[in-house]
Amino acid sequence: MELWYTEKQTANLGITCLVQETLCNFKTEFQQLAVLDTAQFGKMLVLDGMVQTTEKDEFVYHEMIAHIAMQAHPSPKDVLVIGGGDGGAIRELLKYDTVESATLVEIDEAVIAMSKKYLPEISCALSDPRVNVLVADGILHVKQSLDKYDVILVDSTEPVGAAIGLFAEEFYADISKALKKDGMLVAQTESPFFNRDLIESTYARIGRVFPLAKLYLASIPTYPSGLWSFTVGSKWYEPENCRQKPVNTKYYNFAVHQGAFCLPNFVKELVGEKGK
Repeated sequence: MELWYTEKQTANLGITCLVQETLCNFKTEFQQLAVLDTAQFGKMLVLDGMVQTTEKDEFVYHEMIAHIAMQAHPSPKDVLVIGGGDGGAIRELLKYDTVESATLVEIDEAVIAMSKKYLPEISCALSDPRVNVLVADGILHVKQSLDKYDVILVDSTEPVGAAIGLFAEEFYADISKALKKDGMLVAQTESPFFNRDLIESTYARIGRVFPLAKLYLASIPTYPSGLWSFTVGSKWYEPENCRQKPVNTKYYNFAVHQGAFCLPNFVKELVGEKGK
């Protein structure tokens, strides 16, 4: 008998994968967590019924959330990831020799533990001596930090439950305070096909906090619609700039970096660039 997993990405659309084995499935303090071994995408981390990452396409998301800011900033030494308990964003950040400390703040310890157990190629950098893993509330951590980080990545789940606060303007204002005078923020901001209102509002919030805000795109097969957005907020540096040759990337390169900011017209409308 075949077992299929379906994520309902909207009320009218789902993505379905053949499951070879359910490796774990249990309720954590915060959410339902499952790791599935799928025939198409390999091992898949699912939280509250939503696909977070898979072995086969994780490199796109993790490279694109990390390398844009790390290339644009000339010397990022202290970096922070909010969420991202699978460790993929940390892995990408540590590809830069300038990084002296990388802090991961994940509220759900089970995500870290299950990623280490079942997704070692993604979580491999969490044992690096430069990494400080904190099981804590990212919103509170940012609020208690001041002028501390060069780059902050908000590697959040969808804006439901505990993650709602990670899309609030107050949170972005606290991030600005936690960043150094030339710091940069990157946040994942969902699908321009299915989350138009969220992108529009989030872009506006980041734009009110940071002198420079820009949206960019990447293609991620297992995420809703396959087209995903990220929003960067910068205090000083132009996000479209690239400074050095990337190391061991599968998706990211200089052309992709600059091309990611070339937005289709319907996305330009969301960020007020219609006609540009």
